[in-house]
Amino acid sequence: MSEESDPKPSPISDKAQRVLGVLVEKAKTTPDNYPLSLAGLVSGCNQKSNRSPVMDLDEDDVLLALDELRERGAAREVQGNGRVTKYRHAAYEWLGVDSPGAAIMTELLLRGPQTIGELRTRASRMYKLDDLETTKQVLKELEDKQLVESLSPPGRGQTFAHKLYTTQDRLYLDARMAKQAAASESDAGSTATAQPRSAVPSESKSAVDQLIARLDKVTERIDDLEARLKALES
Repeated sequence: MSEESDPKPSPISDKAQRVLGVLVEKAKTTPDNYPLSLAGLVSGCNQKSNRSPVMDLDEDDVLLALDELRERGAAREVQGNGRVTKYRHAAYEWLGVDSPGAAIMTELLLRGPQTIGELRTRASRMYKLDDLETTKQVLKELEDKQLVESLSPPGRGQTFAHKLYTTQDRLYLDARMAKQAAASESDAGSTATAQPRSAVPSESKSAVDQLIARLDKVTERIDDLEARLKALES
């Protein structure tokens, strides 16, 4: 695929991220059960392993996420055996990625930001990544396509995230990363100077905590509105 025709990142909701990740994952890890029925998708979205955060989606949540993905050309509805409606992904075409790129994108969709080592280990269940250098090369290709970005400086512990977050979710992610960075700096400073944690200035930590609290409230209001909308539709 030429560089000019590579698709650009298209933000999708957290539920759509989870559904797309599950579709790609199951196509690779359980091909005999793919494409997935609605029940299979709900189960895959809510499973407790290989997921962060753990979600509790119902059929309406998944159907709305599928509608969102189909509008973007990232998922398709197909007729399964016994005329049961099933669903398959179109992630390769939509994102313009190959198998190793799809494996890493899937892990980022299912688990959120991760280090290079974590991505190599976890993505290898879908596509074998021989070493860290191979993983770095795949990440570089995804960065060039504007699908992935680094959230921390190069070196040990460098963390990567996909770029399909909505604006609100990205603000929440930035606040979380800032809080983690502040905690790491506090720990390093305490170790170096043998001072208690309280000696570290608290202004920046307080501002981050306030931002996270505000984002939590916004998220709760959106969830409440979605629940009311479902009630009205039914």
